[in-house]
Amino acid sequence: MKPLRQLSLFDLTIIMVSLVIGMGIFRTPVNVAQSVSSPFIFFSAWIAGGIVAFCGALTYAEIGSRLPVTGGYYKIFAYAYHPSIAFAINCIILVSNAASLAAVALVGAEYITGILIPLSQNPAWMHISVNAIHLQTIQITIAIAAIIIFFGVNLLGLKMSARTQNVLTVIKITMVILLISPLFFATHADASVLAPASQHSMAFTQYLKAFGVGLVAVSFTYGGYQQTINLGGEVRNAQKTIPRAIFLGIAIIIILYLLINYAYVKVIGFEELKTSKNIAAIMASKVFGINAERILSILLFLSVLAYVNVLLMSNPRVMAAMSEDKILPPSFKKRNPKTEALTTSLSVFSAMCVVIIFWAKEFDTILSFTIFLDCFGMVFSAGSIFIIRKKTSYLNDSGIFMMKLYPLLPIIFIAAYTFVGISIAADYKNNNYAALIGLLVLACFMIIYFIAKFITNKKAIDQ
Repeated sequence: MKPLRQLSLFDLTIIMVSLVIGMGIFRTPVNVAQSVSSPFIFFSAWIAGGIVAFCGALTYAEIGSRLPVTGGYYKIFAYAYHPSIAFAINCIILVSNAASLAAVALVGAEYITGILIPLSQNPAWMHISVNAIHLQTIQITIAIAAIIIFFGVNLLGLKMSARTQNVLTVIKITMVILLISPLFFATHADASVLAPASQHSMAFTQYLKAFGVGLVAVSFTYGGYQQTINLGGEVRNAQKTIPRAIFLGIAIIIILYLLINYAYVKVIGFEELKTSKNIAAIMASKVFGINAERILSILLFLSVLAYVNVLLMSNPRVMAAMSEDKILPPSFKKRNPKTEALTTSLSVFSAMCVVIIFWAKEFDTILSFTIFLDCFGMVFSAGSIFIIRKKTSYLNDSGIFMMKLYPLLPIIFIAAYTFVGISIAADYKNNNYAALIGLLVLACFMIIYFIAKFITNKKAIDQ
């Protein structure tokens, strides 16, 4: 049975925006500023990220239109490549999602710690220094506590966990508005907001390396549009609606991101931005006072909790779907008879998140790790368009969405994420060998697939 085409231009545009705008914009601008030498390159990276996202979204829209299947990435990889690649990449995406959850939990911990333990002075109830307690340990504890709390919430069932998601949308919209508002209230502008590159000369390779490292954080912040891969078969007048919705959605996102980053640089200052972490709270404090900083930090932490909850709610269901397709053991699809919670899948995914926090300890390391894993998923999934186009050529005149400027757009997208992956690998000293660990994770999943396949075939022969 074909899915009903019920998504309008407005629907798809809003979906695009909501899939992309998450928690990254409240932290990653710091990473981008640290990587580049001037505000000009800083804003160029954000514009380039938007262009890459546009190319990717159109590529995924056509894939979803040609192959509107339930099961997302796994079915598409298996169709275009081989089940072993499908298994490995799908598992890598789960690990990447766990890393994203861990990273966002640490962002929330950074913000809430800024209230509990102000860096300028110790709270009155503390009789020992912050350094003795070790601030990083406190942040790790808070991040893990958030995961454990919402692990418990999700064990209570879908109805309980689903109630928090409306709060997520309201809080995100509120904070985006608050972040842009300093443009109208701030009285002093940073003269370096749109300044060109700094006076000292840099070799082209240095600029390229800095730009690539900056794109790592930008890619994390623009992520989410790839979910359009599941919507191609449910859009009205897909050939016209999809490109328009993607263009409008990406344009809105680029404008919002540029405005927010312009506000960061204008209020905080480009050089100070490089050394700040809880930038949204700092900006609110400079414009509206210390109480605004505290309120915004609390709102952001609540938004982080909602993000943690939604990933704990969705990813175990992906694992259950893999179990139903006999990719994972049967235990991953078993539900609690009372709450319908996917106990095994939820427990395994939550444990993955906690392990990643213990391993990485910092947002920056997790950022490189998750984006390097994403590079595999992005390059392989976008590359499938070349194979899927040939296998489904009979659909070309059937009213499905077909992107213009093919194959230029997918080539740009694949080249950009290849460049990002190489940039992470080249910066191994600063990211705890995130690329090497990512390659080992990929190899392990490939080996696991063939071992499981061998065991399954042996059992079938014995029977």
